[in-house]
Amino acid sequence: MTAIGSYTPERRLTNAGLEGMVETSDEWIVQRTGIRERRIAAPEQFTSHLAIEAVRALQERYPVELADVDAILVCTSTPDFSFPSTACLVQAHFGIRAPLAMDLAAACAGFVHGLQVADSLIASGANRRVLVIGAEALSKIADYTDRTTCILFGDAAAAVLLERDDAPDAEPAFLARSAGSDGTGGGHLYRSCTANALNGLALRDDGKLVQNGREVYRFAVQTVPIGVAELLEQAGLSASDVSWFVPHSANLRIIESVCEKTGIPLAKTLHTIEQYGNTSAATIPLALDYAIRDGLLRKDDVLVLFGFGGGFTYSGLVMKWKPL
Repeated sequence: MTAIGSYTPERRLTNAGLEGMVETSDEWIVQRTGIRERRIAAPEQFTSHLAIEAVRALQERYPVELADVDAILVCTSTPDFSFPSTACLVQAHFGIRAPLAMDLAAACAGFVHGLQVADSLIASGANRRVLVIGAEALSKIADYTDRTTCILFGDAAAAVLLERDDAPDAEPAFLARSAGSDGTGGGHLYRSCTANALNGLALRDDGKLVQNGREVYRFAVQTVPIGVAELLEQAGLSASDVSWFVPHSANLRIIESVCEKTGIPLAKTLHTIEQYGNTSAATIPLALDYAIRDGLLRKDDVLVLFGFGGGFTYSGLVMKWKPL
């Protein structure tokens, strides 16, 4: 990983602001989620715009050229269009010549899925420089009449550049990985645009995001600790070896429960839930970017990344941090 950048829209929607939109309160939201505010894209801003701004931020902070990027992966559940892909819109904006460009839809596990796909492309020899972007405009599909969901979600994007290291003594940065799915949980977190039924549940067809928070919580607190333990065993490490845990910022209460079960202290956990809410595929790279800005990451720090969400899907990665 040789560069990183992120972008969040200017508009802040605080808990106090939500009190005027739906029956809720700051105390109720903070107690259940830990969220205090979230960012909301302007009416004319969509996922591609957020992704482009994140790549611009990456360029401003690191001396990298995009001309020879040969793959773009945009991890998102809120693409501008079904097609063309958001990745193609990013490619067109920067004038990158004919890279592989595709969107990856794995909800909140998307970014870690994207890192694994990018690493596989590079390891196979098919590609050398891959942009992986987590970007979401969830406010476009949030139901602001449903206080159980609209309080959670915000908009953001973050981008990283993965490059092949041809040095003879180069060590792999990714030490262990895992990914999986449980489609039986699909009806507990979905966005539907056509009338349909899923796993015995009648789905709405208004294009809004629907979540059964209790079932998502149950899935997360059961699946993530097991997944983290398997990753650490695969890497030959223990919880005490972890420098930083970077879970998907879905809900602070989920993060607290997962930390308790994994034995990784909350103090060693990177998240952006309080200031930005749940930004789905953008949460993990956003947390990484802010940790770098704050000087928290050191050479050879061991990071455990773990995304989980709609599908149900999950994806984990153990990596050793190399200075950008």
